[in-house]
Amino acid sequence: MPQSARASLDKVKTYLINLDRAPARLAKLDARLRAIGLPYQRIAAVDGKMLQFPHPDFSDLAYRLLHGRRRAPAEVGCYFSHIEALREFLNSDADHALILEDDITFEPDFTQVMQAAVARAGEWDILRLSTVNTGRAIPYSGLTGRYRLALALTREKGAGAYMVNRRAAKWLVRQLPMRLAYDIMFDLEYLAGLRAVFVKPLPCAQITGEVTQIQNQGPDFKLPKWRYLTVLPYRAWLEISRLIIRLFQLFRAWGNNLLR
Repeated sequence: MPQSARASLDKVKTYLINLDRAPARLAKLDARLRAIGLPYQRIAAVDGKMLQFPHPDFSDLAYRLLHGRRRAPAEVGCYFSHIEALREFLNSDADHALILEDDITFEPDFTQVMQAAVARAGEWDILRLSTVNTGRAIPYSGLTGRYRLALALTREKGAGAYMVNRRAAKWLVRQLPMRLAYDIMFDLEYLAGLRAVFVKPLPCAQITGEVTQIQNQGPDFKLPKWRYLTVLPYRAWLEISRLIIRLFQLFRAWGNNLLR
């Protein structure tokens, strides 16, 4: 990494979430991060298989009513793992954290994207660098090279790679007990007056051919059709509020960009 880029990232800490029983995944990510010259701190992921329920940081009732699924231990472990990474960041003196799951790949110019994003840190609280959706985020400003900053008007799932500032990290840590899957919960930042911005094209890929340890949990975790009585109204409210608030954010971002 060029010295100028390294200097601008001095106040960014990278955290890699990895299960103790997944050393092969750690080795792959370690090699990828070394290749782009990015130091990191490993966070031992919370193994859902080892959790005991009921758990004070998990609301089974709210999870069923809002998410419409039975408890999935791996999903709970994923949620708790991200919270551990965020707590570690808040205990540091860093201004921003890069949070990574261990199934991520990087574009060769990833650190240049980070450098440019940190220079524009006043425009975002959460910077999303990957997604497992195919929705279209709407660009509003150039970032660096072929990359642009963009806002998504619809729900985007996946939390494989993202950056946060301290304000966003504090909000995320407060979202306990767990009521939703982590990637769904952290897509609700707009309800707290926070700004989540995408980098387009994505500088990270989460769909890498790795066998997922969380998704594809199967129909056994779904509740009967009665779940839609609570889930659908809740999701409808989220989609409508997201669209309204992020449209406002998009128009404001376009206006600010014109004034530059």
